[in-house]
Amino acid sequence: MVTLTIDGKVAEVEEGTTILDAARTVGIEIPTLCYLRDLNEIGSCRVCVVEVDGIDQLVASCNNRVLEGMVVRTNSPTVREARKMNTELLLSMHDSSCTSCVRSGNCTLQGLANDLGIYYNDYGERSVRYLQWDKDLPLIRDNRKCIMCHRCIQVCDKVQASGVWDVTNRASHASINVSAGARLSDVDCTLCGQCITHCPTGALRERDDTEKVFAALGDPDVTVVAQIAPSVRTAWAESLGSEGGDVPLERLVGALHQMGFDYVLNTDFTADLTIMEEGSELLHHLERSQKGGYPLFTSCCPGWVRFVKAHYPQLVDDVSTSKSPQQMFGAMVKSYYAENLGLDPHKVFSVSIMPCVAKKAECSYENMNDACGDPDVDVVLTVREVVRMIRADHVNVDVVSDEPFDEPMGYGTGAGIIFGATGGVMEAALRTAHYLVLGKAPEDDMFESVRGLKGWKEATFELGGTDVRVAVASGLANAKALCDAVVAGEVHYDFVEVMACPGGCVNGGGQPIHDGCELAGVRAEKLYGLDRVAKYRNSYENPQVKAAYENYLGEPLSERAEQLLHTDQHAWSMPGER
Repeated sequence: MVTLTIDGKVAEVEEGTTILDAARTVGIEIPTLCYLRDLNEIGSCRVCVVEVDGIDQLVASCNNRVLEGMVVRTNSPTVREARKMNTELLLSMHDSSCTSCVRSGNCTLQGLANDLGIYYNDYGERSVRYLQWDKDLPLIRDNRKCIMCHRCIQVCDKVQASGVWDVTNRASHASINVSAGARLSDVDCTLCGQCITHCPTGALRERDDTEKVFAALGDPDVTVVAQIAPSVRTAWAESLGSEGGDVPLERLVGALHQMGFDYVLNTDFTADLTIMEEGSELLHHLERSQKGGYPLFTSCCPGWVRFVKAHYPQLVDDVSTSKSPQQMFGAMVKSYYAENLGLDPHKVFSVSIMPCVAKKAECSYENMNDACGDPDVDVVLTVREVVRMIRADHVNVDVVSDEPFDEPMGYGTGAGIIFGATGGVMEAALRTAHYLVLGKAPEDDMFESVRGLKGWKEATFELGGTDVRVAVASGLANAKALCDAVVAGEVHYDFVEVMACPGGCVNGGGQPIHDGCELAGVRAEKLYGLDRVAKYRNSYENPQVKAAYENYLGEPLSERAEQLLHTDQHAWSMPGER
């Protein structure tokens, strides 16, 4: 152990601890900007500098280790002056049009400037040349707001194994942009959005589609139908001043009704539908995988599908043909649901509320349109966009009435709910496979070994005398390692679930941003808690899913189910495939 003094407080920490972490053990918070634990500890912003007795210059606390007897001052006049000057220099290179910035009020740089009392900048503002960006892309970058913290580079490289971002040019002309100066549309970006949620400013954001939805809401000839994804319930109220789990999802349903949405439905319904289709696929696929073929890979996550198409084309034939729950829902809304309510499907505007940025691309693929060319889903909104719409409409969620989902397609089982957590799709599928093979429900939580935040999990379960080998990966670097091992023949599985975002959709690129705080575990536990108390915990028990098959689809993998709920994963191309 090492003993040191920080602002007069004695701290005793393990050898190798950073000054930053040592300070936190005694309740002292040192501000940071570029720092991300284990990812970006380069000390480039110089905001976390501290004064250490015996050292002439200030040192960055994020990447300097403690020494025995060290005396540290984190807020001396010298430190405050340097911290303020460094922040002002960053602001001089930053477009500070905060009132028109999507991150205003949730910007680390803005908060730091306010804390330091920077109300004017002696250094002025240097004009930064704007690098043109295609505003139709789901992911938008504004280089004028970039502070060169390198966070996007590190997350994309180390966590997502995609290498989209890099430093371009040199010296005073240096900037962060797409690697090799390419356009985003010409590289294999998965659109996972992790660069957005890890950016401390508004340099990266999702394309805002709220005006399209407002226009549809204002058109009396259009019926606007919204679907809400499972993990939205864990986070939608966080940015409105509440913990997501403390405000029921029915409150969001009431808010959307108040805003003019005609029908609000539950994506959990098609999560259950996905399991019925994908679980049936798995049983057909088992013979192939048991003989040494590649496993069946889930297809719920469009970021993962983009990744496997770009990097492992030899595995695409083994990706489930089931559409994602979002796209199944869109197809069912404009067919089954429209018929039930007597609606003209061509006048139905389908809105998807998702924790995801890649979903914005998914709904525009050529293979996601109906026979008449209408898209299954017209617009995808991230959770952040929905919150902005609620604020724009001045809806007070503290007084809005809780309202149930509209019917049919308003109910999902516990299995559908846990789709939002890594391992949730796998567990839901195994529950249904158990029933389809053995004719009885599995014991409660018998598949819980696939839960948890570990990036690559594996397990074997016995189903009807057959050992089913499964794996779960979240975060694309983990998915890459898994795929490399599968292709090399080092591991053999029957079924693999992959989620692009670490921890699954609860940590999606479209969720509310809490800089420096990882909430995947907390949000996932909320979903599992709802699963534990659900009336029905297994997808095959969903009475609305049963009715949809009996009255419309026929059975899983039927001709109509194939037409509406399945797709050809080869029907659209990533840049490298063109």
